[in-house]
Amino acid sequence: MKTNRIVILFAAVSISALSGLLTGCDRQISHSETSSTSSDGTVKSKEKTVTQSPDGTVTKTEGSSTTTTNKP
Repeated sequence: MKTNRIVILFAAVSISALSGLLTGCDRQISHSETSSTSSDGTVKSKEKTVTQSPDGTVTKTEGSSTTTTNKP
């Protein structure tokens, strides 16, 4: 009885590990970052990333942020 549980547990772990290996990870096609600083000390940053999933789907991600510095 205990042996059957061990065999079932081993089979379940093996199947889940195999499915993780077969799906793969996203592949990064391109990545760019730009930043600019204005005269008042504000820094604007933009980031663009293009990734491709194993099934061929292409995803574009864009982000931006603004940082201000406090000058005394």
